[in-house]
Amino acid sequence: MTQPQANIGVVGLAVMGSNLARNLASREGNTVAVFNRSYEKTETLITDHPEAGFIATSTYDEFAAALQKPRTAIIMVQAGRGTDAVIDALTTVFEPGDIIVDGGNALFTDTIRREAAVRATGINFVGAGISGGEEGALNGPSIMPGGSAEAWETLGPILRSIAAVADGEPCVTHVGTDGAGHFVKMIHNGIEYADMQLIAEAYDLLRRVGGLEPAEIAEIFAEWNRGELESYLIEITAEVLKQVDATTGKPLVDVILDQAGAKGTGAWTVQSALDLGVPVSGIAEAVFARSLSSKPAQRLAARDLPGAVDAWEVSDRAAFVEDVRRALYASKIIAYSQGFDAIVAGAEQYDWDIRKGEIAKIWRAGCIIRAQFLNRITEAYADDPELVALVTAPYFADAVAGALPSWRRVVSGAALAGIPTPTFASSLSYYDGLRADRLPAALVQGQRDFFGAHTYERVDREGTFHTLWSGDRSEISAADAH
Repeated sequence: MTQPQANIGVVGLAVMGSNLARNLASREGNTVAVFNRSYEKTETLITDHPEAGFIATSTYDEFAAALQKPRTAIIMVQAGRGTDAVIDALTTVFEPGDIIVDGGNALFTDTIRREAAVRATGINFVGAGISGGEEGALNGPSIMPGGSAEAWETLGPILRSIAAVADGEPCVTHVGTDGAGHFVKMIHNGIEYADMQLIAEAYDLLRRVGGLEPAEIAEIFAEWNRGELESYLIEITAEVLKQVDATTGKPLVDVILDQAGAKGTGAWTVQSALDLGVPVSGIAEAVFARSLSSKPAQRLAARDLPGAVDAWEVSDRAAFVEDVRRALYASKIIAYSQGFDAIVAGAEQYDWDIRKGEIAKIWRAGCIIRAQFLNRITEAYADDPELVALVTAPYFADAVAGALPSWRRVVSGAALAGIPTPTFASSLSYYDGLRADRLPAALVQGQRDFFGAHTYERVDREGTFHTLWSGDRSEISAADAH
């Protein structure tokens, strides 16, 4: 039988799993056991990377025997039944105190269910969000583990050894118990949807209104990346827009089909926010924009419908570009503010002790939404841990105030010109709703009481009330109504 030598194991050796295993093996103090359902992938990995010193195993029994106690294994397989199958197999060969980590993009409620089931066996189960894609898995991702404090004692040093580093700090923290890690990773992905859509809308405006070519817009994005918009997504956008198609000689962006794919985490974010009663309108519109893009038959049928009512003529291109930049930054602030609202609500609902500033810190490197202004988010929560909305923090409130005229010009101009800007517009509408002294929800409550006797509260006295809308239409207290 294989002698226990490895302090960490990886199950599932597709690209993400292989890269994570290589990252682990490259760090001092780690010896990595690997297992894949198809042994050919295991052979390929150890043949291609002999320097890693992997311990190859062909059965779950061999895999368990190769691991030091408490055994620790990271699962990198397809979410769903595949994950459940691997968990079932590992629980038969692991012992109480051992640790199973799901590093895939699992729905957090599935993680809560799995953690409870595995905990009943005495084995620790950790749902860990891992962000950064293939490159991050290999060179240093942002990692968001949940699970028990006991599991974190063993797992923490291992994950710190492979995480991305920002300002000397590893981009990993113990997020909270059971499904907290996968919940935060889900919100991260939702913010990512919004961020990408906002950038796409900015590009569309610069091209359709500003008359700029992709290569010119690439230079603008590269310039923006040297300022307050500095981020991984802005950086790669400039690279994408520079690319020329080798076959046609056209800008690559012009030959890519305009139908955006999605893998589910954006939709999960919106669905979870609805359940929690948290408005994430910018994220939702980004998800819906992808859905709309993927309806070619409907788009074709609607192509000749009436559009613009006012041409948008740009007399000062530099001023227009600056307006778009400021609108993008303000909308980005709203996307993050809404995302952190969802994190706060999730923490309250599921009794997770999530430290918002720590989440912002571990997103500063390794992950897809890494950006300069995450330092500002960390500072905002350090100054006020009970901050009710990120956008109300002094730095962000001032930033939005400075961008507001540009933001309004961009959204109104796009509406008149018939150019869709769903995330720009919904983010501005959310901002206006948030700051409003009074909303038309009072009328909605009156309507609800009229057709369903749902009752309402008053601004001038305590209690709940119902109007007798038939007859004399007098008002009675809800208690009297029953």
